[in-house]
Amino acid sequence: MGFEHPRSGGKPTYTNPTHPLMKFTCSVTVNLPRPRVIELFDNPDNMKHWQDGFISFTHKEGEPGQPGAMSIVKYSINGREMELTERVEVRNLPEEFSGSYESKYTFNYMKNTFHEIDLRTTRWDAEIEYTRMSGIMMKVMSWVAPGMFKKQTQKWMDQFKAFAERQ
Repeated sequence: MGFEHPRSGGKPTYTNPTHPLMKFTCSVTVNLPRPRVIELFDNPDNMKHWQDGFISFTHKEGEPGQPGAMSIVKYSINGREMELTERVEVRNLPEEFSGSYESKYTFNYMKNTFHEIDLRTTRWDAEIEYTRMSGIMMKVMSWVAPGMFKKQTQKWMDQFKAFAERQ
């Protein structure tokens, strides 16, 4: 059975929706109350403080941050510019914020959940599913070094923790 995400621009994603190409989870515990974590996470102006390589976040359509909204996020990775199209899929804060992210070579879905450990501590969990990899280099990297994708996500989450706790 084939699967095509409704917002994948008509591009094929994966052939079996129960078996994405790559799936992983990352977590970080932030020593701040959940409302403060959400406030910092939910502000695109803060991305430059915790996502190295971040260039810009440009809202394009829909109500910003709400389901159906679309934005362009640009990064500089190893001297090359990478552009992602972010589409907000679920906004049920403070519990969940999920979106799809599409580039020239990848399509992934990221579900972010925020758990109140106690009144001063929040755990952020991110579940990521890559459903499309195209281009020979991306395919090779996903087979040879799949941990690289998880490592980058965990790095940004750890950097968010450091940024948030300094505020």
